[in-house]
Order: sequence, then structure tokens, then C-alpha cells
Amino acid sequence: MSRLKLGISACLTGQKVRYDGQHKLDRYLMDILGKFVEYVPVCPEVECGMSVPREAMRLVGDKDSPRLMTIRSGIDKTDMMTSWAGPVLDRLAGEDLCGFIFKSKSPSSGMMSVKVYNPSSGIPVKSGTGLFARMFMERFPLLPVEDEGRLHDDSLRENFIERIFAYCRWRDYEKNDNTVKGLMDFHSRHKLLLMAHQPAAVSRLGRLVAGATAATLEECKQQYLPDFLRAMKSQATARKHVNVLQHILGYFKNQLSADEKAEMLDLISRFQSGRLPLIVPVTMLSHFVRKYRQPYLAQQYYLEPGPEELALRNHV
Repeated sequence: MSRLKLGISACLTGQKVRYDGQHKLDRYLMDILGKFVEYVPVCPEVECGMSVPREAMRLVGDKDSPRLMTIRSGIDKTDMMTSWAGPVLDRLAGEDLCGFIFKSKSPSSGMMSVKVYNPSSGIPVKSGTGLFARMFMERFPLLPVEDEGRLHDDSLRENFIERIFAYCRWRDYEKNDNTVKGLMDFHSRHKLLLMAHQPAAVSRLGRLVAGATAATLEECKQQYLPDFLRAMKSQATARKHVNVLQHILGYFKNQLSADEKAEMLDLISRFQSGRLPLIVPVTMLSHFVRKYRQPYLAQQYYLEPGPEELALRNHV
């Protein structure tokens, strides 16, 4: 798989571009995830012409169409940023991004729950989206996006990482294959991963792929990708993981001894009750896949949805 590109708020990479001249370096993003991605940093405020340092800003008005205003002097910076953003979004469209990590709570880059102030009372509600983040998500509705603050949550971080690597594999498929057979292979290898996120999507997308022909491939892909990414965005749960684990175990019903089956079921039960991380039963099943040479399971991204070094599924 090719090295994936991620857009990122520049302050998270250590660039001193914030209003106070400081940064918000995120060590996990740079030192751990950064080993496997190429970041494309963006600071909307500096790049649209604002200075460092500068007067702090906030969103004011209606949550669906707020204005970007300086806090002390009340200067409206909305048009300044929106006029800059158009050409920049055109440039980012050519970067083959597989996602974007925004700075949480930022009036320009916050993905969600940004404070929007009532112009009369001055009372804020946490219901807004940063001005640039909103424009980015409207322009690229399929791209996986996340706030860096939410990535501190193990489950949300795992979900985002699974989505960006799946999207990168889709990009590789389009660049290097782009055939009906390739689409079938893509779907087949993601079946169990989809099952852990949204079980109904497996058969729904399977029917779509089964009906694809060379003549209808592009139309099929236009339906497949949005549905696939929506399904992947659904949060995997312990119950859904248990369903997948038991499904995998079923492939070895004629090969495992009674003791091995009992041990495997015990590991699944301990995971389900929160006493073991998911990686433990997954590792055991991966061992059986190698030992008994199960080719279908060997190609399933569920068993390794991202680089081992990212330690996905190591949390309870």
C-alpha cells in the first residue's frame, strides 16, 4: 500500500502559528502515526494573511452560518478566509488526501462542538464548526476527518485510523487496478472489517458488487464508496467484534481440538466482558489462520487493519 497523505492543522505539527505565537504539537500524531503518513499542514488563519501573533477570534451568529470575528475589536474576518479557501481547496483536491485532522475548538478549524456566540447576549453554545473545516467537509464529504482532541479516545482513534487506511487502499485500487475483479477483491478483503462496523453493509455492498460489469463499473463505484465509508464510520462494538470472532472461529470447526476451541471461546468471552483487549483473541485466530493455511481469512484486513506499530485493538 502506498504511503497515505493526511491534511492536518499546522499547529498540531509544532508550527508556531497560533494566535498567541505558540503551537499545539501532538506527539502521538507526529511521533507514532506520523511514521506511516505524510502530513499536508494547513493553517487557515496565517495562510489567509493574518499575522502571528494576532488578536484571538471566535464564531458569532447562527450556528449554521456564523461569522468569524475578532474578540476585542469585533472585526469580521469571514470574507478574508472564505476568499482564500477556494483556491486552497482546489490545491488540496490534487494532493490525494486520505483524511484530515483538525484542531479541536478552533473557530477556523474545529470539526465540531466549536463555541458560537450569540451577538446580543454574548452567551456561547458548543454547536458550531470552524469556518475552514466546514468548507473542507462540504468540498470533500467522503474524506475521513477528525478532531485531534477526539483522537485521545481509544475507540475513536482506532475508528479513524481504520478508515484512513481503508480509504488509502481504495485509492490504490483505483490507481493500480480499477476493474470489476479488483472491486470484487477489495470488497472481499474488507468483508469482516465491515462486519465489525455495520454488518448489514456486507450483503448490501456485496449485491452491488455482484451486479457490476465493465460497462457499469464507474456507476457502481460511485454508489459503493460512499456506502462503504459510511459503514466504516459506524462505531465497532464489543458485540459486533464477538460476532466476527465467532464467525472466524467457525472456519476451524473441523481442525481445532476440543481444548483449543474451549480456550478460544474463553478468550472471546473475556474480551466481551472487558477483561482482555481485542488483540488477544485476534492474535490467536491469526495463529490458526497461518497454521491451517486458510487463504480467505489470510487476506482479511480485519486481522490487521493498520500497521502493527499503531497498536490498534490493544485497549480494553
